[in-house]
Amino acid sequence: MRSVSILAGVVALAVHVAVPAAQAEDGTVRIAFVGDVMLDGGPGHVVTSGGDPFAGVASVLRDADLTIANLECAIVKKGRSLDKEFTFRGPESALPLLKKYFSAVSLANNHSGDWGKEGFATELELLRETKLPYFGGGSNARAARQPLVLAVGGKRVAFLGYNDFPPRAFAAGPATPGTAWLVEKDAVSDIKAARKQADLVILFLHWGDDLVPAETPEQQTLAHHLIDAGADAVLGGHAHLTQGIEWYKDCPIVYSLGNFVFDYYPKDPPVWKGWIVKLTFGKSGRPLLERTNVELDPAGIPHVVP
Repeated sequence: MRSVSILAGVVALAVHVAVPAAQAEDGTVRIAFVGDVMLDGGPGHVVTSGGDPFAGVASVLRDADLTIANLECAIVKKGRSLDKEFTFRGPESALPLLKKYFSAVSLANNHSGDWGKEGFATELELLRETKLPYFGGGSNARAARQPLVLAVGGKRVAFLGYNDFPPRAFAAGPATPGTAWLVEKDAVSDIKAARKQADLVILFLHWGDDLVPAETPEQQTLAHHLIDAGADAVLGGHAHLTQGIEWYKDCPIVYSLGNFVFDYYPKDPPVWKGWIVKLTFGKSGRPLLERTNVELDPAGIPHVVP
């Protein structure tokens, strides 16, 4: 992985090992994306037992300049578990592992708020203390919708994350912490603003319904509108299954990456599957898309499969 900087005012934070400047300025950026990373249950036990849930896919993750995941659980200092069907809380000891493998995480999902507003606020603190960049969530609605801009390979890459799956109460308010809620007009406005700061603008969406094998026409229409507004790629999750991949105006749309680290429950499919999708953006033209298949073992840990 290359040297990566966060562009936030005058603060620059190195989050990966540095490489020679000539390589880092060649104008090519490789970005790997994974789906839901849920570190409760079996995966959480692996972490608290001293294991590494990402070891089986480490070589693929390291073969990219940026790596992005959806953090599908709360990692909090305090708070109270909410009354909902599934609440996920990962151990604080998972944070160094997340930082080891990922350049940033999206908080825009339906489990970031499982330990309430107080808990979510402490998660933001923990991520800052760990120096793990995040997007799709913040201390208020304005902060939650701000792009995370990372500089690598001579390019500035802006990431925006949004969730549209209930509970809506997890969304940030004008003065309360939470996630960025997916509203088309807001996302379009945010994309246009991000284009003024970055060479590439990429959206990571948590949308649709559980266990649906294909995207809906409504999702397709929205993805097209977001690219029309200036997004260079749209990637999605939440279905827990992989869905379609489409090219629109030479921009990739991956409707669902599937699960990446996730426990098993009684009504789940026999084997969780997911993708690591790597997008390579060159100096110009259509990006290259590579897909690596993963399957999750009985503990919910990913392994590369042919």
